[in-house]
Amino acid sequence: MSLPSDHPVLTPIANDLASQGWSHQCLILPADLTGALADECRARGAAGALAPASIGRGDGQQVREGVRGDRIQWLEPGQSAASDAYLTLMDELRQLLNRELYLGLEDFECHFACYPPGAFYQKHLDRFRDDDRRAVSVVAYLNADWQPEQGGELRLYLAQGERDVLPEGGSLVVFLSADVPHEVLPASRERLSLTGWFRRRGGPL
Repeated sequence: MSLPSDHPVLTPIANDLASQGWSHQCLILPADLTGALADECRARGAAGALAPASIGRGDGQQVREGVRGDRIQWLEPGQSAASDAYLTLMDELRQLLNRELYLGLEDFECHFACYPPGAFYQKHLDRFRDDDRRAVSVVAYLNADWQPEQGGELRLYLAQGERDVLPEGGSLVVFLSADVPHEVLPASRERLSLTGWFRRRGGPL
């Protein structure tokens, strides 16, 4: 999938970030790309490539399933056609946000995340205390036919109150990393996503 950075499907994201600091776009990813990415995530899991996610960074990293229970693997260019298509789309979004909001976003890092039934991620911010490079968080959901009773919402803690977003396949949630605390609620079925961050120039604080 390739879209110009001024495509109307991307423009509302910049408008929402400017006005409220977050955006939820339903069915923004084509069904074939969503399905291919979901298949790739499951294949990586079946091959044992998804590892328990840790919290913290550097020497302070540790796996704490009482805090987060997803299994992840980072994307790199050239791993698959579907991954490359998604990374291309994210670069087009990066260009749009830089042009419209002057955020100075330089690159994008991203990983698959698989939450088994019952897994969760407690309330947190995406920016590290000692590193300010992560500026904008992006979550793309890969779950076909998700039903409200299955749970697994992304709960955003906004100035105007809590907002829950279902992890519906093809949907995208974008928010300012330093400003929006959030958590992942438990689900009754496997929950797949791509979680990533646009980063700007910076370094240890």
